[in-house]
Amino acid sequence: MVLAHRLFPTPLAVGSEIVDLAQNANLLPDLGKTLFRAGAAFLCAMALGTALGICLGRLPALDRLLSSWLLVGLNLPAIVVAIVLYIWLGLTEIALISAVVINKLPLVAATIREGVRGFSADYDELGRAMRWSFTRRLRLIFVPQLVPFILAAARTGLSLIWKIVLVFEVLGSDGGVGYRVSLMFQFFDITGILAYTTAFILVVLCFEYAVLRPVERRVLRWRPAPI
Repeated sequence: MVLAHRLFPTPLAVGSEIVDLAQNANLLPDLGKTLFRAGAAFLCAMALGTALGICLGRLPALDRLLSSWLLVGLNLPAIVVAIVLYIWLGLTEIALISAVVINKLPLVAATIREGVRGFSADYDELGRAMRWSFTRRLRLIFVPQLVPFILAAARTGLSLIWKIVLVFEVLGSDGGVGYRVSLMFQFFDITGILAYTTAFILVVLCFEYAVLRPVERRVLRWRPAPI
């Protein structure tokens, strides 16, 4: 049977391997390390990228000054950034997380910048005409217009961060899903590789449906439902 071949383990074999790795090996610690790295990089990239994107969208002079550098950052190969930081800082958590942040920050900044550029001038004028305070305008005018772009940047950035963290773990790390998969590759352990991959995908799906989508529904509940 083709599906029973050692290169094509059955779903039952992969499931059994997941249980065995979780009970008797390092599956759970490795998942924890990868999630910590991805989470730390995601929060840093979102915070810095959002701040930079708002500045670029509101300050045309700064946008003209930094737009070329933003383009360079968007097209800079991730592998180059990782290797350079590993050489400079060693195979450390700071180097890995910093490499991910540097790669994802331009994407977040570019998305937020376009959102700020798309702000409705009519709403801004309404706020000034009503003599609303800056805090009230921020809460009722600016934030609702920016939230969809923040969510888009978050979902796009997070989907890429998952993948890039695993690649960087393969390059140099003391643990994590990518590190363990690279070890299994050396022994051609396809069952173990699929077990780690499946476990990681399940964690990502749980995060999407248990965290991102409820947050999205909550913050966008003011928008009218599609007809």
